[in-house]
Amino acid sequence: MTHQTAFTVSDAIVKELVQTGVDVVYGIVSVHNMPIYDAILRDGNIRLVTARGESGAVNMADAYARATGKLGVVMTSTGAGAGNAAGALTETWNSGTPLLHITGEADSHYIGTDQRYIHECKDQLKMMDGASKQAYLLKRPKQITPFIREAMNEALAIPTGPVTVLIPTNFQNEIIPDTQLMEAKATKTESDVEIPSDVIKKIQEAKRPVIWAGKGVIASGASDELKAFVDVIQPAVITSESGKGSIPENHPLSIGNFAATPQVEALLNKSDLLISIGTRFRGEETNDWTLPTPENHINIDADPHAFNRNFDTLYSLVGDAGLILKTLNSALDHENISSDPAYVDEVKSKRQEVRDHLRRNIGPYGDIVDIMRERMPADTILVRDVTIPAYTWGNKLLDIYDPKTSIHATGGGIGQGLPMALGAKIGQKEKPVVLIAGDGGFMVNASEMMTAIQEDAPITILLFDDGGYGILRYLQESAYGRRTSVDLKNPDFVMMAMSMGFEAEKAASVDDFKNCLETALASQKPSMIVVDMHALPMAYEESDEYIQSFRPKS
Repeated sequence: MTHQTAFTVSDAIVKELVQTGVDVVYGIVSVHNMPIYDAILRDGNIRLVTARGESGAVNMADAYARATGKLGVVMTSTGAGAGNAAGALTETWNSGTPLLHITGEADSHYIGTDQRYIHECKDQLKMMDGASKQAYLLKRPKQITPFIREAMNEALAIPTGPVTVLIPTNFQNEIIPDTQLMEAKATKTESDVEIPSDVIKKIQEAKRPVIWAGKGVIASGASDELKAFVDVIQPAVITSESGKGSIPENHPLSIGNFAATPQVEALLNKSDLLISIGTRFRGEETNDWTLPTPENHINIDADPHAFNRNFDTLYSLVGDAGLILKTLNSALDHENISSDPAYVDEVKSKRQEVRDHLRRNIGPYGDIVDIMRERMPADTILVRDVTIPAYTWGNKLLDIYDPKTSIHATGGGIGQGLPMALGAKIGQKEKPVVLIAGDGGFMVNASEMMTAIQEDAPITILLFDDGGYGILRYLQESAYGRRTSVDLKNPDFVMMAMSMGFEAEKAASVDDFKNCLETALASQKPSMIVVDMHALPMAYEESDEYIQSFRPKS
């Protein structure tokens, strides 16, 4: 057997990945990407994680990026393999995750000929472009180095997102010069930014300020600057779902992810200043953009297209949130801030009020929240799939203390939680990872449990089993007085998990759950706790404004 010594397109791809700091690639090997896999193997600097499906591989790379702050990288086959990845790519696009998707393509001379080459797709570039921030097809093998470098730069550029590159199979083994591509760019380190005096004055004089913090705070590493800013101006702090952890949610002024509630709406109605930082104002978090916002609205965002995108702004400060907040903290006259002690007390009261209101409507799950927060280490990465427990209380009552320890399916697609939990665990192996999932969504990617075993990624799965798609049951019955296609025949989840090498138990009471969680976290092994929601019912009909927003309009 001969060993390859010449430098190829695949070697150039791997060289660029390594130079960028990529240490893990998720994916599935195929005849359409085998040369790249072999180049990774020969290089020896990158860990290859084999998923059980392309969608799961994308989810893993996505969560890895969110948990580490690094570029996520995933590799799939062409045609059907690339198509399988498309759904999960829309999640990374929704979440703005910097991710490089490398996929094969038919041999270059077959593309677009309709000859039905193996795995051929009618227009794979267009399909990938629809699912990604951008998609590019390599047309000249010798240009692979700038091609792959520019794709990674595009994924990391504001607004961040997934970029797909298509590498024709016949190009991957083509021998090319090992050229050094040097970028001679002037660099400038910015220590501060210019803030208009009117902005400083608005902040200085505000008596009822509100901060709305989003993922942009976390992405810029600005949590310390935000906390210092909050301590100075004493605002109410709302976080988007993606912004959980931007400020420790046990902070007395952190109302948290409760924007779409009557209590917070009343607060916004009387606010004299809104400062939004790196948030998109998503529809489900703003009652479809009907929440009142004050005329005095200062928007801070690295993306200039955030300007007046969902709510009008008086001032838009475009740039890095950390630099802007650092400059504001220095520019403000701390001795003459117009904060009102009565308002601070009102914010603290509102924080407690929204939590008490929700707890009254979720029955035993208020106790489960307390058990989880008391037993889970503070740095636990909490992953939430799309399920009733996640939406009603997991995304709200479970306080997050640190940035990058809260991961959820931003785009609302079910079944992505399990592979996300695995990607987060592989990226942050020293941190516990706990997944909240429902039985309906969990089965979409249940095969990835074997990836957890194979990759030695001990996660704890909390599977809330109500025998179907619970939220859709409620919505159908609200709309039509009947239901269909929402009740599911499930396996014995405990037996299934154990057969795959997980430790597993069933919880039919709060005490059961407490004991099971303590055991699972102490074991540091892949574990599943199946929560019987028939034994522990939750009246979610009245528990959450988010769920109420989906009720059919009469």
